[in-house]
Amino acid sequence: MLTMSLLKHLQRFAFAAIGLLVALSVQAYEIEHLEPGSWWVGMKNPHLQLMVHGPRIAELTPALRYPGVTLKRSIKTDNPNYLFLDLEIAPSAKPGELVLRFKRDGKIVLSQPYALQARRPASAQRHGFDQRDAIYLIVPDRFANGEPGNDQIAALGDVLDRSNPAARHGGDLQGIADHLDYIAGMGFTQIWPTPLVENRQPEYSYHGYSATDLYRTDPRFGSNESYRALVVAAKAKGLGFIQDVVLNHIGSGHWWMRDLPSRDWLNPGQPYVETNHRHTTVFDPYASTSDRERFVDGWFVPTMPDLNQRNPLLATYLVQNAVWWIEYADLSGLRVDTYPYSDKAFLSRWSHAVMSEYPRLTLVGEEMSNNPVLVSYWLRGKRHRDGYRSYMPSMMDFPLFDSLRQALIEPEGQGYGVGLGRLYDAMINDTLYPDPGRLVLFDGNHDTSRIYSALGEDAGLLRMALVFIATTKRIPQFLYGTELLMTSPLQRDDGAVRADFPGGWPGDLINGFTGAGLSARQLEIQGFMRKLLNWRKTASAVHDGRLIHYNPLGGSYVYFRQNARQTVMVVMNKNTQDIELDTARFSEVLGSRARGIDVISGVSFDLSKRLKIAARSALVLEVLD
Repeated sequence: MLTMSLLKHLQRFAFAAIGLLVALSVQAYEIEHLEPGSWWVGMKNPHLQLMVHGPRIAELTPALRYPGVTLKRSIKTDNPNYLFLDLEIAPSAKPGELVLRFKRDGKIVLSQPYALQARRPASAQRHGFDQRDAIYLIVPDRFANGEPGNDQIAALGDVLDRSNPAARHGGDLQGIADHLDYIAGMGFTQIWPTPLVENRQPEYSYHGYSATDLYRTDPRFGSNESYRALVVAAKAKGLGFIQDVVLNHIGSGHWWMRDLPSRDWLNPGQPYVETNHRHTTVFDPYASTSDRERFVDGWFVPTMPDLNQRNPLLATYLVQNAVWWIEYADLSGLRVDTYPYSDKAFLSRWSHAVMSEYPRLTLVGEEMSNNPVLVSYWLRGKRHRDGYRSYMPSMMDFPLFDSLRQALIEPEGQGYGVGLGRLYDAMINDTLYPDPGRLVLFDGNHDTSRIYSALGEDAGLLRMALVFIATTKRIPQFLYGTELLMTSPLQRDDGAVRADFPGGWPGDLINGFTGAGLSARQLEIQGFMRKLLNWRKTASAVHDGRLIHYNPLGGSYVYFRQNARQTVMVVMNKNTQDIELDTARFSEVLGSRARGIDVISGVSFDLSKRLKIAARSALVLEVLD
């Protein structure tokens, strides 16, 4: 028999063991991820949903006490390591730090501070980009290496190798910051870098489209704080920032992939099904359901898991992520990659939510199709038979981009629909767009061949393309290095298209920023673009004037931009010899005005009779009263 003393000792040991087990259990609770990591008071949408991730976190009961903030509900998924907390932030709530408390059996076992910040003055009314702007597209890894110390971060993979076109080359945010004067001096007013968020992939991640943390700037580019500081510095020089976002997919190295928030967070990846890239299936009345589903739900590649935006928790997460970056980094807009590949009902919700919060912001989507019907489908104000409503104010104008390139390389005189006639005819597509002036027209981007190569390395044709992009009824965008006549293969070759900007690395023998080592032709085109874009900043007719164009004849194309304050005449001569135009043909616009000033050279032209145009050139004239 046990003595009373021994029994008491055993009881004390049992209680101690139980206490230790409880303590160990409590210690096991921790928050590994809390997203978004901060928020703001005074938002139009008072609702905030927090994703809380940690071992067995769903076993706990959350609570908070903060004036003006209410925890409306806690949502569990089929993964016990996640809780989603729905908060309501009243207009009366003040900036400060609230504390999220997590209880078990009525006792607090975990606490987490959470910052509520004040918004910038007039943040909701921030102005996006429009026809007054000119956008400079940069691939940050290939632009300039301003901070060599962040080139190699072993934990992130994808090591530096400038000799490999598919590897990291070391460009970063500091490299952009170091050359803001150059960008502003060239006449640009907006910078669009390809994605800056973390891409923790073993290889081929420099482009940024394989996100592994949607709230973290990739450390090889810099930090969230250095990104925000860059935007501040850019704004001081008249430059806004457009962030590139991806709603369709993530990278296979995303931390979600180690512990998915729910079984339906991704579209099925096993067995692997790749998208069919059939953009028309989204609203083709005759498309099979299987084809439509494969386009939207199929993966781009095995390393880019496809997100299922039909999951309402994920949909809210993506909306809030966009709003967070706009507010945090003080952005002037978002460019949305692979736009039509996402669920279209979600895209309506996403665009509506962002534009409701920032009604003057600009969102531009990538519909990489030469079919204007497809591009127009996604635009705000477009009416559809299927009743679909989008709230996107802008899309990239791939149809006009394609027409421009073809128009300049095709021989003239082969019919009305070729050569410059193709460009003239392409403008009829503007009848499909609710506000065609909000579309973004570009010379090329990180996925296309370089325009100088596409035009047969003909500097005259390039000048014509640059003038058209800068003066037609669009928002112009130019790819970094166009001003230096950078080249690429005509077939797709991403590494060659995204080559390093000369002068961005120590030891570069050619420097595009200073002009050292540039050829005479490079200097000429760079100077041409600089004058054109800086003139464009004050060209009100180009910003908001009507467009009047004339049927191309004899390898020439003439159009006007005109408002009550200014008339601009643009003449393109594609011929390999000088031509003369009878200006009487343009009397409905010119009237009795008989003089124009070339905005590039400052030379005065007599418009009263005949106008001489040099071979392979584009003339931009301010018409004087």
